[in-house]
Amino acid sequence: MFLVILGGFLMALADSVPGVSGGTIAFLIGIYDDFINSLNDIASRDKEKRMKAFKFLVKLGCGWIIGFCSAVLVITSVFEKNIYEISSLFLGFVLFSIPLIFVEEKESFKGKWYNAFWAIFGAAFVVAITYFSGDASATSLAWGEFDILGGIILFVGAMIAISAMVLPGISGSTILLVFGIYQPVMDAIDGFLHLEFKYVVGLCIFGVGIITGVFTTIKGLKVALDKARTATLYAIVGMMIGSLYSIVMGPTSLDTPKAAMNLDTFSLSSFLIGGGVIFGLQALKYFSAKKEEGKSE
Repeated sequence: MFLVILGGFLMALADSVPGVSGGTIAFLIGIYDDFINSLNDIASRDKEKRMKAFKFLVKLGCGWIIGFCSAVLVITSVFEKNIYEISSLFLGFVLFSIPLIFVEEKESFKGKWYNAFWAIFGAAFVVAITYFSGDASATSLAWGEFDILGGIILFVGAMIAISAMVLPGISGSTILLVFGIYQPVMDAIDGFLHLEFKYVVGLCIFGVGIITGVFTTIKGLKVALDKARTATLYAIVGMMIGSLYSIVMGPTSLDTPKAAMNLDTFSLSSFLIGGGVIFGLQALKYFSAKKEEGKSE
């Protein structure tokens, strides 16, 4: 239970900033398949599957809500002030995790190197999304400050962003940047948490877009993992590789843009801490699995 709540918390922290995907965190902790299956099974006709999915998503959701509210209220400002240290930390997360994916999924990858093409495709896709995010323009979600077209953009952006958030390597926040609504959404959530109700309608449109994205994307992703797991995993690894570019370019997406990270602004200590966190999560995952095995015996 603790691992799932922690996973939700860390996923929210990742989802709240451009360049890192909550799906990556879920994959690293080892709850990605459970996450996708639960999203798929929540609408199942099988009552047992539906209840199991509901319990999992409630635990994950509790951690996610705590993490996202913390990010909006606190971490966003820290992120701006310490962008290079945090970007270096995220680089450590991703780089140290990629080899672990090959270790944990060795049976899926074994003898199927011809699927490596999908890694190239995944990396190129994420790099392209990040590159074009530079053309994003900002609006406001306050009532009366966006028109019908703005509402449509908000809905479609939310639908695609939540679809991206469940894919390791693709940052949903980066998708919001592409649509020019990242900062308006963050400002609206921050305003709502401070009881500014002028953002309610805009956030409702955003929420409906999220729900629509979940139910139109998850089914296809689950089928891909079930029917073409190796190709899908290669694409995921490629997306994670592509996210390295997103992380390096992250400082350019701030309210007050900064230069992309380079060797001078790279923080080795933060990078190593990121790697340490990944191995710590792996250790936590290992001991949690052992504990569950002990209970079942």
